[in-house]
Amino acid sequence: MTMARHAPRSEIKLRERAYDVFTEQLLRSEIKPGQFVTQRELVALTGQSLGAIRELIPRLEAEGLIVTVPQRGLQILPLDITLIRNAFQFRLILEREAIASFSQNASDAAIERIEASHQAIVAAARDGLTDRLIAEAQKVDREFHEAVIDDLSNDIISKAYRVNWIKVRLIRQSETSLDEELVIPVMHEHLAIIGAMKRRDARAAVESAVAHIMNARARALRLE
Repeated sequence: MTMARHAPRSEIKLRERAYDVFTEQLLRSEIKPGQFVTQRELVALTGQSLGAIRELIPRLEAEGLIVTVPQRGLQILPLDITLIRNAFQFRLILEREAIASFSQNASDAAIERIEASHQAIVAAARDGLTDRLIAEAQKVDREFHEAVIDDLSNDIISKAYRVNWIKVRLIRQSETSLDEELVIPVMHEHLAIIGAMKRRDARAAVESAVAHIMNARARALRLE
């Protein structure tokens, strides 16, 4: 019987590193949505080997971060209205279930830790917002959503959520990231969700979460 060949750990690490560098460059706008690139340009942009890039491309295509356009080559995820609607709809589907479950199953200590991290941002913002505080608010924001998703203990959902998060960040990036005007409103929207979680009111937590996500969607669509 032929045994399946498993990639050496070093190869797996190289592939993961190539993926991490690519997504970091994407989120820093070093690689831009809609941009056409060749494999060798990706090598230059990411600093990874051609072999690593060739192995990376099928994953990026499967995740929708790169599309192959006939006769033109590789295109970085193009942003349009359909993508905005699809990305936020997918987020709603995942987070409704996750918020309800977290409200019922998370420990009091876990909820209180999350609440404290948000309250610390709000308190610090009273003395004015700095780039460092905005970055910390972005970290608190992401960790809150990921903690709720990861509490489902479903690796498929966690991975899918993180890919979708990249797409959401790219959509009107300046509007969906936490800039100065959004830090306090977003923290308060989160605290409304967290307050319902503390009361173990799953319905109210989900309703607050849906309102929070729809507000972000509206900003992305420039409807506000």
